[in-house]
Amino acid sequence: MGLDKKKSGKDNDVPKQVTRVRTPRTEDREVLATVENLMGASRVKLRCMDGVVRMGRIPGSMKKSNWIREGDIVIAVPWDFQDTKADVIWKYTRPQVNWLERKGFLKG
Repeated sequence: MGLDKKKSGKDNDVPKQVTRVRTPRTEDREVLATVENLMGASRVKLRCMDGVVRMGRIPGSMKKSNWIREGDIVIAVPWDFQDTKADVIWKYTRPQVNWLERKGFLKG
């Protein structure tokens, strides 16, 4: 007597999910950057929003979980003792990049 109920493709009673976007913290010297080149050996060339081109380093914990490609938008933290180098600490997804463009975080 049990009827199998199949779920329909859309759920009208579920509200639209709000995406949270991490913004760079200026007090921690974080800056938005675009990946220009992949240099190999976990190194990338970054064009930062403060106008400086830096050599970026992808830490091992991030390298395992995220694939970084040319054109990606990331958050980088410049080194204290060498301003031409930085660590990549966050990678944005495509919807997050669209949100950043709408809110004016990305210039250009």
